[in-house]
Amino acid sequence: MSWLTLRELRLAATGGNAVLPLVFFLLVATLFPFAVGPDGPLLARTGGGALWMAALLAALLPAERLVEPDRASGVLDQLAVRGVSEEAVALAKLAGHWLSFGPLLMLAAIPAAALMKLPQDVLLRLELGLLAGTPGLAALTLMVSALTAGLRGTGALAGLLMLPLAVPILIFGAGLIDQGGDTGAWKLLAAVSLLLVAAAPFVAGAAIRAGRD
Repeated sequence: MSWLTLRELRLAATGGNAVLPLVFFLLVATLFPFAVGPDGPLLARTGGGALWMAALLAALLPAERLVEPDRASGVLDQLAVRGVSEEAVALAKLAGHWLSFGPLLMLAAIPAAALMKLPQDVLLRLELGLLAGTPGLAALTLMVSALTAGLRGTGALAGLLMLPLAVPILIFGAGLIDQGGDTGAWKLLAAVSLLLVAAAPFVAGAAIRAGRD
C-alpha cells in the first residue's frame, strides 16, 4: 500500500500533476482581481468562493492521468495478477492524488488570500474548509477518472460528471466562509468529504474491474 502511494506521488512529481493544479490555483487568484476590479470589500466577499472554484478545477486537472495510463500500459493487470485488489490500488491512488495537490493548495491559499484581500479570519476558515474538502474533491476526481478510463474525450466528460457532484462541497465550503464562527457548515463539509472518501475506493475499484472485463 505504501509503495503504491509513493509511486503515485513520484508519478505526480515527474509528470507535472502536482505543479499544474498549484499553478492553475494561483493564476485564478491572480486574474480574478483584474476581472472584479480593485474594490477591496467586493473582493473579500467573492474571493473565497472563487478560490473554492479554483480548488475544484485544480483537483480535476489530473483526471486523465490518474487511471488511464496504468490501464493502457497494463500496470493494473500486473497488480491484479500479483493479488493486489482493485480497491487497494484505488485507495493508494486516492492518497497519492490528495497528497500531491491538497497540502500545496492549502499553502497556495495564503498568497491567494492576500491577492483577494481576504481578512485573516476568513483565511483561517478557508484553510479549515480546504483541509476538510480537498479529500472529497480528490475522491471525486478518482471515481470520475476510473469511470471514464479508456473513453474518448476523457477531460470534457470528466468535467461534466464531476462538476455537478461537487456542488455540495462548494456550497458547504462557501457557507463556512460566510457563517463566521458557526461550525455547522464545517461539519457538513467534513461529512460529505468523508462519505466520498469512503466510497471512492469501492466505486473506482469496481470501475477498474469492469474496464478489464
